[in-house]
Amino acid sequence: MNWISIIIAGLVTYFTRMSMVTLIKKEMIGKDLRKILSYVPSVVFPSIIFPAILLNDFGNLVSFSDPKIFGAITALLIGFYTRNVILTIMIGLASYWIFIFII
Repeated sequence: MNWISIIIAGLVTYFTRMSMVTLIKKEMIGKDLRKILSYVPSVVFPSIIFPAILLNDFGNLVSFSDPKIFGAITALLIGFYTRNVILTIMIGLASYWIFIFII
């Protein structure tokens, strides 16, 4: 019964979101609204990432010596200098794992 509920909830969520994308005509959305909506992924991404980096399992701030902080700082520097998303993710994860397993 749990799996059926999860599948039904997923389908309802998918179709309600997809209906807004497919039913709205592009002519109905003005240039200003399109410009504002182009920033949405950039705004949502930090709100997902930063709590995962800065908070522990109990909702408290992590210390500066936490491996997540080291990996995030490394990824920020690599991303700033290279502007390459894949390289930033790979080096950020590698530095995180190095800090966990080696240091």
